[in-house]
Amino acid sequence: MSLPGWRFGLAVGVNFVLGALMSVGIGAYAPCMVLLALLGLHPLGAYPIMMGTCGLVQPVASLRFFKTGRFSWGSSLGLTMGGVFGVLIAVFVVKQLPLKALRWLVMIVVAYAAVSMLRSAFKTQARPDEGPATPAPADSR
Repeated sequence: MSLPGWRFGLAVGVNFVLGALMSVGIGAYAPCMVLLALLGLHPLGAYPIMMGTCGLVQPVASLRFFKTGRFSWGSSLGLTMGGVFGVLIAVFVVKQLPLKALRWLVMIVVAYAAVSMLRSAFKTQARPDEGPATPAPADSR
């Protein structure tokens, strides 16, 4: 339930990078859990760390979106309410989550995200360059 020595330093450093990536839209929950499990931390100890990491990054990362208004209020409210109900279900219904199933679920989510990002990157590279935009001709009245 702890990470001694260099493992702790590595976990802090990688979580710093994961927090920065989270600010640009790449999730940090599953990669953080995978990192901590690979470093030898029990998944029950990893959960509060990954939740704390994301909970500290999200308010700071969202400030720019609030200032510019570039987000959907409806989607934000829906995700918030879904999260509240999900936590209540987890607290009152799920008493013990089988860790083997959780590990497989995390591996599937990480693999899916990796494949999706790679496909997106290859699609962007395959698109021909459209070149610079040309201004519209001036009206000659």
